[in-house]
Amino acid sequence: METLSIDIVNPKAKKIIKDLADLNLIHIRNNNPIKSFENLLDKLRAKEKGVLLNDITKEVELVRSKRYGKKNR
Repeated sequence: METLSIDIVNPKAKKIIKDLADLNLIHIRNNNPIKSFENLLDKLRAKEKGVLLNDITKEVELVRSKRYGKKNR
């Protein structure tokens, strides 16, 4: 695979590049680490829409009880 850096001069070129990515001909990677992290979080959150606050709370309480229970022994 070859990696290129491209400066987009005309906004129409960005649409063409996105179209190429939609066709799986190229992969667009953002060099901004903060934006990349935000994209990763968005993908993870999209997959886990079924998690409820009660489920998270139960899991946290379970882990805390195991952790602090072992320290007191």
